[in-house]
Amino acid sequence: MKLDRYDRAIVHVLQLDGRITNSQLAEMVSLSESACLRRVRALEETGFIEGYTALINQQKAGCPVNVFVNITLDRQEQAHLHAFEEAARKVPEVMECYLMSGEYDFLLRVVLADTADFERLHSQHLTRLPHVARVQSSFARTADSFLTSPPRARGTAAVPGGVRSSV
Repeated sequence: MKLDRYDRAIVHVLQLDGRITNSQLAEMVSLSESACLRRVRALEETGFIEGYTALINQQKAGCPVNVFVNITLDRQEQAHLHAFEEAARKVPEVMECYLMSGEYDFLLRVVLADTADFERLHSQHLTRLPHVARVQSSFARTADSFLTSPPRARGTAAVPGGVRSSV
């Protein structure tokens, strides 16, 4: 789907406030309410907007620790990759799971309460996932920046109504 300046403005505003009313959104992007709603629905129906969610503060949720876990499987057969992904999806602490190129097969981001919680996760879950041959973990010391949109959606092109959006 190719986005025009109004679509980009809508996406930008929704990324800042997914709970904004259609009336407020329409005013911010200089569209009528009906035109704005049609565009939002089209963005949803085409899958450009996949959904809406609340961002939870990890500290307040009791999971301040981020650990990046590199997983190497015993073999890279499609069935092994799929079995690992399915099993990893069921581990609540796994926030993200990426199939990688390079030295490791998967990169996981897990969130935890503390190092003892990681020891539990490591021994009870990570090493028991299907086809795991090696686990290497790195604890994040700080978390400086969390972005919720890809780079193109964070651009700075001026759009109608003074809203700034992607190019």
